[in-house]
Amino acid sequence: MHFKYNRLNQIHQATRSGGFLLLLFFSITGTVVAQGKKDTVDMARDERGKYIHYEVVEQKNVGVDLLKERALSFLALKKFKAVKAADTQVNAAGKFIINKTALMLSHPSGELSYNLTFEAKAGRYRFWLADFLFIPYKRDRYGNFVAATSKGRPLENSPGKLNAGEWTSYIDAAEKQSAALAAEFKNHLAVVQKVKAPTAKKKVISKSW
Repeated sequence: MHFKYNRLNQIHQATRSGGFLLLLFFSITGTVVAQGKKDTVDMARDERGKYIHYEVVEQKNVGVDLLKERALSFLALKKFKAVKAADTQVNAAGKFIINKTALMLSHPSGELSYNLTFEAKAGRYRFWLADFLFIPYKRDRYGNFVAATSKGRPLENSPGKLNAGEWTSYIDAAEKQSAALAAEFKNHLAVVQKVKAPTAKKKVISKSW
């Protein structure tokens, strides 16, 4: 009887230990999942339901024309396409490259095109990036990564549960790259542009007298 009791007690202890380990496993797994969700960027949407990065910036003592001029110089520096300027507004088209890493190797998996809009008022301006379209890449016969289609998929239109995780990474990339570009843009508009000193004319020395 004593042996039977000890045997049952050992089984009970092992069951309790296993249950504890199982609970510990789920606890750790839940923490990892929660951490993963915490790191995911929740990108804002506009009134149309489209993803957007929107900012209003105070820029005191700077006129509208100068703000517009600086915005145009930034777009030219970054080689934006379809740049149009009218009155106090500037519109342009840009794109982000989305990279994918597998087996320690990184390659472009696609691109995100978007529209950038800038508007200026005396002492402040606003800008936003919106209308994101994802275009997947493929390898051509020369091994180069090129667009697989000419028609992009709106970032709001998830392809379904099958590619949900990958699509979420595209949304995260859109917000993170938008935030990085916005920081550069604001810095460019905030910096006082240096005015080049006029080139001094060479003096003509004449020996005539």
